[in-house]
Amino acid sequence: MDDLTALARHHLDQAKADPHGRSAHLFLHDGPLRQSVIAMVSGCELDEHNAPPAASLHVLHGHVRLTGTGVRTDLIAGQVERIPQERHGMLALEDSVVLLTAVTATVGCPTPTEDAATA
Repeated sequence: MDDLTALARHHLDQAKADPHGRSAHLFLHDGPLRQSVIAMVSGCELDEHNAPPAASLHVLHGHVRLTGTGVRTDLIAGQVERIPQERHGMLALEDSVVLLTAVTATVGCPTPTEDAATA
């Protein structure tokens, strides 16, 4: 069993010491399910990247901005948001730690984007 509080504290300390201002750890990998802790110092940004078939972001500490095509969503500690099915990035507005939950395969279960394409 993993202790999220301890992981968050450890990786925020690591991020503060990292020249890029971030630290991440995949702590749960079960089939298509992935859970990772990502720590970022204030001002650190993850460039836009593709979304997995399904994902959510839970802010454990701090304040982040989830960015996408014309969308900016600010999240603070305790808030959870579905990650949109589009290219997206993240900016730490203050020292922050998030829990990323992602499903990397959805056999027989179309994503919202796939549903829209077949409608």
